[in-house]
Amino acid sequence: MRNYLTLLVIIVSVFTNIIAQELKTITKDEVLNYALENNNSLKISVEAFNEAKADYRQTNAIFLPNISVSHTGIATTNPLMAFGSRLNQEILTQADFNPNFLNDPSQIENFATVFEIQQPLINTDAFYQRKAAKYSMNAMALKNQRTQQYIVFEVKNAYMQLQLAYKAVSVIDKALAAAEANLKLAQDNFKQGYLQRADVLLVEVRVTEVKNQLQRAKSNVKNASNYLTFLMNDPSDVVLVPTDSLQISQNQLQEMEVISEERADIKAMALATDARQAMYKSDKLTFLPTLNAFANYQLYDDDIFQFGANGYLFGAELKWNILEGTKRFGKTQKSRASYEKSKLEYNQYVSQSQLEMNKTQRALNDAKNKVALTALAMEQSQEALRIRTNRFMEGLEKTTDLLMAETQFAQKELEYYQTIFEYNRTKAYLEFLTTK
Repeated sequence: MRNYLTLLVIIVSVFTNIIAQELKTITKDEVLNYALENNNSLKISVEAFNEAKADYRQTNAIFLPNISVSHTGIATTNPLMAFGSRLNQEILTQADFNPNFLNDPSQIENFATVFEIQQPLINTDAFYQRKAAKYSMNAMALKNQRTQQYIVFEVKNAYMQLQLAYKAVSVIDKALAAAEANLKLAQDNFKQGYLQRADVLLVEVRVTEVKNQLQRAKSNVKNASNYLTFLMNDPSDVVLVPTDSLQISQNQLQEMEVISEERADIKAMALATDARQAMYKSDKLTFLPTLNAFANYQLYDDDIFQFGANGYLFGAELKWNILEGTKRFGKTQKSRASYEKSKLEYNQYVSQSQLEMNKTQRALNDAKNKVALTALAMEQSQEALRIRTNRFMEGLEKTTDLLMAETQFAQKELEYYQTIFEYNRTKAYLEFLTTK
């Protein structure tokens, strides 16, 4: 028997250590720092910016030359190709002008190495394409900044949800302790003949209900913890424990009547509109001529990678594509429509942001008033429970009235902390909306 008890103690001790390892205390600042370093949404946003940056770098082609090197080998009996190849190799003789040889030449091999350079000079449409790419790159940088701000808000919200979940467990724990105490009192009274069996059963039902609520509350703790680890991109299976409890936020907010157009996402939309305007101008300028320079240097021989003869060519091309069906007209109309649509979307987005800010400010005032009212209701229900509990102990109160008072106090306490959460969340959301 003694060995059995020793083994049982060891098993319980090991199990307790495992549970302790699964719990991890963490501060809000630690969650924020970890999320800003590891969150997948932020990493995706950074890569989206890198894409836009790479698109902008591609537009350097309007200033920098295009240089290429090629080496080509052929064997031919084509009269024109054979004569031209011997001419390029600088091995042409008087005998090569024999009509029989010109009309029916022997096979000749020709290897050509060509260094070629193309230099853009005047391409006005490409300049505006470059401006559009730069606007898009800057817009993506601002979107990345706004994504960071949203992750900060979401982490704060998730951390407060975790705090609320632990508060709910604490409240229901107290409610369970009170219900079990009332059950013991009811059982004692039943044994003494002061209560009927039905009254005891009512209290037992109440205890069962509270136990179910406690189980759901503990599940909510794990759910809130899992969401925080998701935001942090943390694969470890731990249950996070906040170092501080849920309290009314004391952060001071800057009062703002009109939404700031300096907010990152609004500025990003403005830059997106500028990009579409630049593309519209670029499409209009495709009707103008372009000027480009070119040059190449050729090396020829009848053996591979030999350079028996050489020559060069350089020049410039002024090209004016006068009509390309109706393709350019349609493309210009489309880019103009895209630009006009972008302006309307920007104005609509600013209006929606203003509407959301006004709505959130009113919600914050309502939440502030609700906190005071729920605090008063909690105090009143607590006092009512105290009075009914004392009367029940003296046999002057019905079991149903006591259970009703107990349930009401637990509900009001949970409602109070839920209201604090709503107030803090609304305040954090308003801060997110007004962040420049």
